[in-house]
Amino acid sequence: MTVTTEVQMPGELGVIRDYGDQALLLEFDSTATVLAWAETVRRAGLLGVLDIVPASRTILLKLAGPQYLAPTRQRLQKLPLHGAVSAADASTEPDVVIEVTYDGADLSVVADLTGLSTAEVVAAHTGSLWRVGFAGFAPGFAYLVGGDPRLQVPRRAEPRTRVPAGAVGLAGEFSGVYPRESPGGWQLIGRTSAVLFDVDRPQPALLTPGMTVAFREA
Repeated sequence: MTVTTEVQMPGELGVIRDYGDQALLLEFDSTATVLAWAETVRRAGLLGVLDIVPASRTILLKLAGPQYLAPTRQRLQKLPLHGAVSAADASTEPDVVIEVTYDGADLSVVADLTGLSTAEVVAAHTGSLWRVGFAGFAPGFAYLVGGDPRLQVPRRAEPRTRVPAGAVGLAGEFSGVYPRESPGGWQLIGRTSAVLFDVDRPQPALLTPGMTVAFREA
């Protein structure tokens, strides 16, 4: 029987839970806090931590064995928070630049939802650096954060059954690029020919957590 231990994280609201007997789950109230803590843990190089897996509101720490549960929990409580890293400094050179043709089916919908013109939507999307917060949904799909807050729009009420590979979308605080054809409910504002996932590359995923990304109008 696994006993769940719950501990409040220091500095920012968050909880540490045992996740089975070889992992810890850290829970937070925002993606920005997740990214800050993921960077903090990564820099700390904690003994016994095999992998750090951030998500929208959680970080999963995979451990080398049950003996690392209690020591890691104790060390986490003593770590000084590294700082917010959700947004990127506008003067920073991006790790990846993605060329986008802004002719998405929902571009005018996003303009109506935000009160911007379509040209202003494009300018807002290309006007700041995004950061890869975490990956999921499909191989190569990265959730990008830190963009212009005016672009925060809800998902579509009715998801599409087919979204083409390369479609660029918005949903909530995130932007992302569909790496392959799939169902999807994001608001589509453009398309790119960039290959987001290729198993023949040394690093199959084009975008990995922590990278900075700039969108450029093609």
